[in-house]
Amino acid sequence: MDQGLVLYFPAPASFTGEHVLELQGHGGMLAPDLVLKRLFALGCRPARPGEFSERAFLNGKLDVAQAEAVADLIGAGTSAAARAAVRSMQGEFSARIHALQAQLTELRTHVEAALDFPDEELDVLRLDALRDRLTEVFAVFQSITAAARQGALLREGVTVVIAGRPNAGKSSLFNRFVGDDVAIVTDQPGTTRDLNRHHLQLSGLPVTLIDTAGLRTASDAVEQEGIRRARLEMQRADRILFVMDASVATNASAAAATLGSTDLDGLPPNVPVTLLMNKIDLTGARPASTMEAGMSCIWVSAHTGEGLDLVREHLQQSVGFQPLESGALSARRRHLDALRRALELVRAAAVALDASGASELFAEDLRLAQRALGEITGEFTSDDLLGEIFGSFCIGK
Repeated sequence: MDQGLVLYFPAPASFTGEHVLELQGHGGMLAPDLVLKRLFALGCRPARPGEFSERAFLNGKLDVAQAEAVADLIGAGTSAAARAAVRSMQGEFSARIHALQAQLTELRTHVEAALDFPDEELDVLRLDALRDRLTEVFAVFQSITAAARQGALLREGVTVVIAGRPNAGKSSLFNRFVGDDVAIVTDQPGTTRDLNRHHLQLSGLPVTLIDTAGLRTASDAVEQEGIRRARLEMQRADRILFVMDASVATNASAAAATLGSTDLDGLPPNVPVTLLMNKIDLTGARPASTMEAGMSCIWVSAHTGEGLDLVREHLQQSVGFQPLESGALSARRRHLDALRRALELVRAAAVALDASGASELFAEDLRLAQRALGEITGEFTSDDLLGEIFGSFCIGK
């Protein structure tokens, strides 16, 4: 207590009434900035980003995967993402990783015991038994990866770019998906000059949908900049919806012939493309999903909305999203990368065992696989990565 400043600290846990932390001065409540100023003067400091979770990790109360799930829960944009984050925060993801590591440890134990004590009569698994155990391990990898991939999709979503030539109906399709007249639609080519970005959900899958300027050779400096930005976004996208005018190609054969035109020139080679044949209301064609020249092709109408349900289903299937999946675990790209590397090492161990029965290589690959899995829970994580993880949290938490 100092110069009329009174601190009322929270009551003990046994107290059932309301917990109050109150600072008073000069007979009235202090403004929040004055409270903070006084607390800082007494030696307090603001919590660093993620400090509470970081301390819980350092004190063994949480592992890294659980701590990350705290941040995922705070930032969850859907109820499905929140449920996945809660499961990981409560330790389900970590428990499954530890169980997988235990399976690898058991395999290593049998092999390394035979290596260390070759003259002893030990209960060592035969080669066919080791193969059976590896089959079980691969099944566990598949199950965990599927759950983690669903969680990563719920957390990060996908970015889909709508591209195509001017007046193909890109902005009309964008408005249909959004459910509002967000983008300006006119008969004049080149109406869209900048990027229109909107976040939506497809049965729980977060999607960032981006409408872009029509691709053509433009003389106007503003339109040129819009086209440059459109191509940049296409390079960053998870999938491109390339819109074409179905009134020009009125059947599948005509659409296939159009694929060789300059319409698709310059698209990023590593980004999957889905053709949307728009304006079927002008041709009398029915909504359909076909394959043309090895590319998915969906026949739609932005004017009537026909075929958009096929596009939604296609987007979910193309990224492996399962709307009814109830076992998703909140995960990040680094988790999926660690699982991928661990699986590759176990596969290498299996190859070494089958090719030459090399027990030493088998055991070493399994050890490295365990280390990769340990990166998920923080058993083997660099200080730089820990700083990056907790630094991405909101202040304090």
